[in-house]
Amino acid sequence: MMKDKVWLSSPHMGEMERKFVTEAFDTNWISPVGPHITAFEKELAQGVGIEHCAALSSGTAAIHLALILLGVRSGDEVICSSFTFSGTCNPIAYLGATPVFVDSEAVTWNMDPSLLEECIEDRIRKTGKKPAAIILVHLYGMPADIESIIRVARAHSIPVIEDAAEALGSTFKGKALGTFGDLGVYSFNGNKIITTSGGGALVSNNAEWIGKARFLATQARDPAPHYQHSEIGYNYRLSNVCAGIGRGQLMVLEERVHQRRRNFEAYYEGLRNLEGITFPLEGENAYTNRWLTTILVDPAKSPTDRVKIAAALEKENIESRPVWKPMHLQPVFQSAPAYSRGVSDRLFEQGLCLPSGSNLSEHDRDRVIDLVQKCW
Repeated sequence: MMKDKVWLSSPHMGEMERKFVTEAFDTNWISPVGPHITAFEKELAQGVGIEHCAALSSGTAAIHLALILLGVRSGDEVICSSFTFSGTCNPIAYLGATPVFVDSEAVTWNMDPSLLEECIEDRIRKTGKKPAAIILVHLYGMPADIESIIRVARAHSIPVIEDAAEALGSTFKGKALGTFGDLGVYSFNGNKIITTSGGGALVSNNAEWIGKARFLATQARDPAPHYQHSEIGYNYRLSNVCAGIGRGQLMVLEERVHQRRRNFEAYYEGLRNLEGITFPLEGENAYTNRWLTTILVDPAKSPTDRVKIAAALEKENIESRPVWKPMHLQPVFQSAPAYSRGVSDRLFEQGLCLPSGSNLSEHDRDRVIDLVQKCW
């Protein structure tokens, strides 16, 4: 008999989400405008400590608009973390620009600041101009070496987009990730730490940028008594119904972070003594939401590997997932410039994401730990 499915990271709903959605139906605000959108933007901005927010249809849409706001055009180059999901870098291609991928460092698994510096200097030598922007990812909620990266970017006057899609609730020195760069991005996809079923947000302290983002996200309709458009726009606005879900989710964000951190602590205690297995650990001043608990399994030091562990879990109807395949290894970006020291290649070969939902029961978590231990 097949056991109940244990998901990698499923949505975790409460009562307030239902209340706000019902309110949207009762008031007939079933559209990409309405009071929940305005309130959600305000509450999210206040929650992360930034001045302005635009609620959008996805994190990818937010990155696309961020690039437009920074003036990225066809023929430009944009530096991007290689170890990420394709939604981070696809918007670069939307604009006809070229992604330039930078590898990770081994501690946080995020962009290597020294390699970033090397990349910028080399691109200037080879192209005669500096890259138009940098997209930095905080992978799996782990804070990157953000101060060093910002320092390199500022030294070359290159704007930074922080992809904090996986990092809402994470901080560095008490400051929310997504608020260090010129523009920040969050995702509320169904598997994220909080969800709007699908959605995202663009944040900044620049009021003009966020105002322009809202304009572009609603098909760039001019303020005229008829439908008039002077710019190309996009259908990127979040709906009032989804924003209602987001408002309810924001109210329990801190609790969701604590629940996911407890998952990590249990996995760490149960698995850290297995030979060949390691975990990414928080550095000084870093606080991660532990969106997904990830492990590295070195087959040279252990009797198993990530593929065998995933198969053992799948046999018991437990979902796991390999870590992201680096973008510089993806067929679609095989011709893009890449600066790599092989770190993310190794992480991809050895990395596995374990079930990490905030609604993961202690019983199911113990099942995962037991099955992984049996692989040794």
